[in-house]
Amino acid sequence: MGPFALLAFGLGLLLFFALLRWVRARGPNPFAADARRPPAPLVTDKAARRAVLKAVFSADKVPAGLDAIVIGSGIGGLAVAVLLAKAGRRVLVLEQHGKLGGCCHTFSEKGFEFDAGIHYVGEMHESRMMRFIVDQLTEGQLEWVPMPAAYDAVVLGEPKRSRAHHVLTGRKEYFDGLRKRFPGETGAIDELEQLTQSVRGGLKAVGVLKLLPLPLARLLCRSGLLPWLSPFCRMASRSLKDVVDGLTANAELRAIFSYIFPTYGVPPSKASFSMHGILVNHYLYGAWYPKGGSGEIAFHTIPIIQRAGGNVLGRAPVQSILLDSQGRACGVSVKKGQDLVKIFASTIISDAGLFNTYERLLPAEARALPEIQSQLGMVKHGDASFSVFVGLTGSSQELGLEATNYFVYLGNDLDEIMNRYLTSSRDEAAKNIPFLFVTCPSAKDPTWETRHPGKSTLAIVTFAKYEWFEEWKDEQVNKRGDAYEDLKKTFVDAVMEVVFKLYPNIEDKIEYISGGSPLTNQHYIASPRGEIYGVDHDIARTQAEAIAAMRPQTAVPNLYLTGQDVFMCGFMGALHGALFCASAVLNRNVHLDALRLRKRTRATTNDKKRD
Repeated sequence: MGPFALLAFGLGLLLFFALLRWVRARGPNPFAADARRPPAPLVTDKAARRAVLKAVFSADKVPAGLDAIVIGSGIGGLAVAVLLAKAGRRVLVLEQHGKLGGCCHTFSEKGFEFDAGIHYVGEMHESRMMRFIVDQLTEGQLEWVPMPAAYDAVVLGEPKRSRAHHVLTGRKEYFDGLRKRFPGETGAIDELEQLTQSVRGGLKAVGVLKLLPLPLARLLCRSGLLPWLSPFCRMASRSLKDVVDGLTANAELRAIFSYIFPTYGVPPSKASFSMHGILVNHYLYGAWYPKGGSGEIAFHTIPIIQRAGGNVLGRAPVQSILLDSQGRACGVSVKKGQDLVKIFASTIISDAGLFNTYERLLPAEARALPEIQSQLGMVKHGDASFSVFVGLTGSSQELGLEATNYFVYLGNDLDEIMNRYLTSSRDEAAKNIPFLFVTCPSAKDPTWETRHPGKSTLAIVTFAKYEWFEEWKDEQVNKRGDAYEDLKKTFVDAVMEVVFKLYPNIEDKIEYISGGSPLTNQHYIASPRGEIYGVDHDIARTQAEAIAAMRPQTAVPNLYLTGQDVFMCGFMGALHGALFCASAVLNRNVHLDALRLRKRTRATTNDKKRD
């Protein structure tokens, strides 16, 4: 047996015994029983919804005998709180904003309802494991509506919907659609299909790196085995641009191959092909939207936390994580008016993101720990965004609005137009906007016309540099002055000039319009520099060493991380982050628990069918 084979054998034994630890779980099981129930009618009573989604912090609302405190109420925070609640833990979730849900919350202006960040989600068909988990976390009360078969459309150049490339649901349909549009590029399309499928198959290695003890995970990373064992790890160091350019010289096809990069926030030359492949696979079998809007996600998780003796409270800005005399996390301090309220628990979990947790909430002595500094040195802030929210008079049908999302690009060379824009001066930036994501919440939700008759909404998102708006970062929200509002208006006007070409019937139907800068994100979702995907998901972020290091456990005893910085970006990435965090806190493999429950429920269902 050669040295390489001996190394592989030795590591295999270590992996076996390490993973055996997770099979012999010691903590309580949050997936002990099927929690799903028939869905209840959608709650439209505003007072009832306000009571759940806008509960304001005060010291008297803090439950006694807390087991855990979660900082932040995004899906990463709410999901881990639900999992702990289902395991019998009493959990308090604290949200700095007035509305609960993080990027899952909705807000209303002038009678129009807008999503803060959830525009569509993949893998929500009934047969998928993640749908089963979401159903367990919401007790079957959150319903998902499939979007059209052509869930995305790509426009290169001036918008003309007849020229858009429609991305189709289904693996065969997705790639056959490309072959039909580009009949001379079958070889390139076949190879892309094979590469994206292989990356998905190698994703299990990411989970293994999170679950293994860190020294063993690092040993595995340094062994050289991972690229051999996992296509995800093998392709992680290659950029999307490098791979796509090697497949075809057709500029239009290159752009369409790469179109979905804004869903993880990194342009093709800086994006890992593995990251891109995961997102393509995520939507390959369609896209879904939460019935009743994204606010339903928080609405159906909060009562589960409360039922176990916990609570979820807004307007509760955590100022610091408290440490005991031995350097262990033991509580948090919350600002209430001019006072600081100290709350204690044996477990502290942060859904506030890596940078907020380590650089803002931890005391200096903990921040200086070598492990924490090492983690911070591995990552950087993601790019920020600029959003436009539009309220319209008239139904989606009357206005010709579609449930399909539009990705509108200025040209075919996606890297070139992105680079030109992001290197622009503040005064020139609005003239160079390279990309718009245009989505219509009112067309996606079947309950919309009942809830908001005669009204429609659009949401448009593009990238932006935090530095363009940084001058006003210390000014109070809604009071940043004329110069700030004028700068935002230049972006809004440039965006709408393109949107009117896509949807010409809306120009004289606008009743409300507002722009959200990186400072808006900073204020409402507490992103340090206006980023929407947390740490940058570039090539460095997807390397095995970084994947192994970004885990729920921290160098501070009793302090854990959850959400998208633990795993990957977006709703599903943050949800996986919560599952890994719950596994660490409960000392059991929660993913495996969910798999076992799903197997049992399927067997029960099959038995009933036979009877």
